[in-house]
Amino acid sequence: MKAIVISKPGEIEIREVAMPEVKEGEALLKVKYVGICGADVASFTGNQPFTTYPRIPGHEFSAEIVTIPENDRGLKAGDIVTCNPYFNCGECYSCKRGFVNCCTDNQTMGVQRDGAFCEYIAMPVERIYDGKGLSAKELALIEPFSISQHAVSRAEIKKTDRVLIVGAGPIGLFALLAAKHRCAEIAVADVLDNRLELAKQYGAAAVVNTREKSLEEFTREFTDGNGFDVCIEACGAPETFLGCIESAAFAANIILIGNGKRETTFNHSVLLKKELNIHGSRNAMKQDFLDNIDAVACGRADVLKMVSGVYGMSEALDAFKALSNNDGTLAKLLIKIGE
Repeated sequence: MKAIVISKPGEIEIREVAMPEVKEGEALLKVKYVGICGADVASFTGNQPFTTYPRIPGHEFSAEIVTIPENDRGLKAGDIVTCNPYFNCGECYSCKRGFVNCCTDNQTMGVQRDGAFCEYIAMPVERIYDGKGLSAKELALIEPFSISQHAVSRAEIKKTDRVLIVGAGPIGLFALLAAKHRCAEIAVADVLDNRLELAKQYGAAAVVNTREKSLEEFTREFTDGNGFDVCIEACGAPETFLGCIESAAFAANIILIGNGKRETTFNHSVLLKKELNIHGSRNAMKQDFLDNIDAVACGRADVLKMVSGVYGMSEALDAFKALSNNDGTLAKLLIKIGE
């Protein structure tokens, strides 16, 4: 079968590789669409510390079941599905306490193990989720949506809360989708007008380009000087984390989704003074996937609006280069693998 392989940073090849070995309890899946995640781009540019090469990237995908053993989920050959791509060990302290999303030996497809940018994969049945009639394109967007859904669930957002999302890339926009049915007053901050326009289309009550107006000034105006009840950091930069601390109300929740690579220095007394609750967020849980499939199926979330383009396997290098040099006009790019 054919596979998209990052042979080393900056180089992508289409290789012939062996068909997957299907073990007991696994299904053979024919991959349909795969989304390019920021982690995949980081692997391509050489900025993903957990990636080894050569590596087949990809963990945001949809697939058609080719063969599957008997199961109690009603899954059968021909079904279009999506999957949980985070493999946990089941033995560490986190796993034993039920926090499988932050397994100490986590292996995410496309990073610590080969991913879905290939024609066929084998997956354990328990990691396969019924697509409930959604299109293959929609199902390829469930995983990144679930990352944001899990993050938003870390704080109990109330209808009266004012929420700030810093960063209007795909994860920030998915966080907007996840928070929108919980409250109405959601503001989004970014430095790119194209992304902020998409945030408005997704229902943001207000947006701010922080190159044109300071986040401090915007927060003062939007919240009557009180600060935001919930701040969601979706950039991973020290400046945006510090901005969330500054913009947070007293006794507010701050949720960190952005995966930062630089150290942040600040006086921690502000956390005490404001009695802030800081929540990290990693991966997603099974229920996040199931809830998001339902949300899309019932029409509450239009994830297809997130897709900026679809590329063929032979165009993978072009797609990765486009995202590596994204000026804000691109949200999510999909690679079409199979018919």
